Amino acid sequence: MDKELIKSCEAKAQEWLTSPVYDDVTKAEVRALLEADDKTALVDAFYQSLEFGTGGLRGIMGAGTNRMNRYIVGAATQGFANYILKAFPGRTDLAVVVGHDCRNHGREYAETVANIFSANGIKVYLFESLRPTPEISFAIRQLHAQAGVNVTASHNPREYNGYKAYWEDGAQVLSPHDTGIIAEVNKVSVDDVKWEGNKELIQIIGGEMDWDYLQAVHEAMVDQDVILRQKDLNIVYTPLHGTGRVIIPEALRSWGFQNIHVVPEQMVIDGNFPTVVSPNPENSEAMTLGMQLGTRLNADLVIASDPDADRLAIVCRNSRGEWEILNGNQTCMMFAWYIIANKKKLGQLRGNEFLVKTIVTTELIAKIAQKNGVELMDCYTGFKWIAALIRENEGVKKYIGGGEESFGFLPFDKVRDKDSPASICLICEIAAWAKDQGKTLYDLLMDIYVEYGYTLNHTVNVVRPGKSGADEIRQMMADFRGAKAPRTLGGSPVVCTKDYQALTVTDAAGNSQPIDMPAKSNVIQWFTADGTKVSVRPSGTEPKIKFYIEAPAEMECPKCYTAATEEAMNKVKAVCADLGI
Repeated sequence: MDKELIKSCEAKAQEWLTSPVYDDVTKAEVRALLEADDKTALVDAFYQSLEFGTGGLRGIMGAGTNRMNRYIVGAATQGFANYILKAFPGRTDLAVVVGHDCRNHGREYAETVANIFSANGIKVYLFESLRPTPEISFAIRQLHAQAGVNVTASHNPREYNGYKAYWEDGAQVLSPHDTGIIAEVNKVSVDDVKWEGNKELIQIIGGEMDWDYLQAVHEAMVDQDVILRQKDLNIVYTPLHGTGRVIIPEALRSWGFQNIHVVPEQMVIDGNFPTVVSPNPENSEAMTLGMQLGTRLNADLVIASDPDADRLAIVCRNSRGEWEILNGNQTCMMFAWYIIANKKKLGQLRGNEFLVKTIVTTELIAKIAQKNGVELMDCYTGFKWIAALIRENEGVKKYIGGGEESFGFLPFDKVRDKDSPASICLICEIAAWAKDQGKTLYDLLMDIYVEYGYTLNHTVNVVRPGKSGADEIRQMMADFRGAKAPRTLGGSPVVCTKDYQALTVTDAAGNSQPIDMPAKSNVIQWFTADGTKVSVRPSGTEPKIKFYIEAPAEMECPKCYTAATEEAMNKVKAVCADLGI
């Protein structure tokens, strides 16, 4: 290991030991890092400062500049407070909403955040205990606050915690506020932080906001009659030890569902997530206990939310009666189909509605929207971009749903982030509707594929750690824009290339047109003659480059699903070979 790097980290650690700001527990942890023979942990904790990015903070908990702890959280909050005071000069009624999820140190960090905002003269609405991310977003709008913070690391492993920053519209911050907040945070040292809170400016909220939020969630309902007919739909739900336990069972009951079962071991609030390897509902392992209970109870479906209850996962029975986990693209597509088809049938569409999806989400949603005369808007990955489109069209067009491939959906506009409570209620309504037709969710999915065409969505993550890895990823993107730009993929010619860094779309003849997007993004997409779509995007938070591949196949009947999947997977493998991944 680099001796100079170790020396630099030791010097930073000594500063923590000599400063009066840090508490004795923190100093003891730092001292242990310094005294250890192996300096790996010391270096990892101090070699850099945990970066406050456009979404906030996220990192492993512990002492050190590169760790999540109350001092890093405190400095970030002081910077955020400084920006709010600059953004709203002269205002004496400034307010923020603060919440947290189930993670270790979550309450401590949330109270730290509340104290610092209040010390800066900003009123704080602090939730009494853990609450879902979408409820934080809702509360910001409901209370007319200027900003908000939720202490959460979403679906990351148990070692992590994080800090999501929100603006007055209830969405995660976008330009110019994101860069403005980052600039202010970067100016702050731990000595600048106003730690002593003003208790008169901190108001505890809870049940009354839960009630308002639950009432708002009802706006996502499409057809209550279907729920009343199928109120005994057999539902198994798990919050994976997280915030969904506070809201989701009650939300389901308020919609009219009466046969709700919870996974008791995972209703326990525990930041160690003892029943799962990782609390990510995208991982099938996290759904094991739910599926076991579903089997014992002969349930119709099993549903999960992640620790901060913004994402959801759905498990339904396939044609053989076995449990099958729907992927994020399938979930998003099913929501879009049901919202359009049943609002249309009930005469609820007025002609000014729109849906939103991210550019890497399945194109079948575009087909569904186009066939039914509903506008579809594309945006970049991340729900803040969906929120921006809702905001831009507010009062002119009616938002009826939006989602992304990573297990997130928002079916109404009172929240400006992924919303699993509302989405879980709606997917249960969809399951009730299917049961009303003598079908399952899986049968409905097959029907959608037969009507609109089948595609397989497959993501490949190419990991390249370290500086050399970052250089390699940059070179890969440069090559894909130049000498190694593919002319064919999977045996089909590339007919269209979208480069969101150049903001151009180019056809096979080399003719280019501008793309209308709010900002540049380091993403390339290729579309082929047979309907294959490939999106390439370096991760902004991890040392990897992601390839999102959507491959079509013939599927003329529900029984053709297995063959269609095999055909599409062969195409995916051919595309991977062409790209050298």
